[in-house]
Amino acid sequence: MHVFIAGAGKLATELLNKLAQGQQFTISSWSGVPDAGARAIVIHAGSGREIGEIYSFCQRTSSVLVELATGSSIEDLLPAFPVVLCPNTNILMLKFMCMLERSGALFTGSQISITESHQASKASVPGTAVTMAKALGLAASEVTSVRSTSHQATTLNIPSEHLARHAFHRIQIQDGPCAISMETRVYGDSPYASGVQQVIGAIQQRQLQNRVYSINEFIENGWV
Repeated sequence: MHVFIAGAGKLATELLNKLAQGQQFTISSWSGVPDAGARAIVIHAGSGREIGEIYSFCQRTSSVLVELATGSSIEDLLPAFPVVLCPNTNILMLKFMCMLERSGALFTGSQISITESHQASKASVPGTAVTMAKALGLAASEVTSVRSTSHQATTLNIPSEHLARHAFHRIQIQDGPCAISMETRVYGDSPYASGVQQVIGAIQQRQLQNRVYSINEFIENGWV
């Protein structure tokens, strides 16, 4: 099966460079609607500029669209082809997120704070932190975002070699004299490419229905 990577940014470039091109699938960049009409997997890691033509292609060929963007317009549609919403492709982080979604309500009434840190160049909405906040009953506006490299290095202890590419999240829950702190750290880009490769493998092994899937459904079913 052919896999197309749509997008021109850092994530799309990383996926093109790092995904293994084994015998089970071949990878190429999406550069407009392909001439061939064979069923494929399209990984959308772009700004949304190509989403219209990708939607038309997937509908015509019954291809699978994997949407990596947060807040995509695809989320509220009823597609005639399989769509996998995957705003985070780090599988370990996704399992942690599933745990939060299942158990977050247990901490209702406690004092909760969430701090997230990414490289200074990140201007998009911190989707993972927003999802954490929702699971714990907080508003997105209550998430503290850190983009100062000096703060990241001295207060959050992000290694200097990873200031340009990292994802840090800290959840602190307090109830009187008792406190719980949970922290996640992702350095570099390898976990994302590895996660996308696992998602591709899961799609290849199944006949997905024509509907929108959350990546959490893959996690809970043990597909990745």
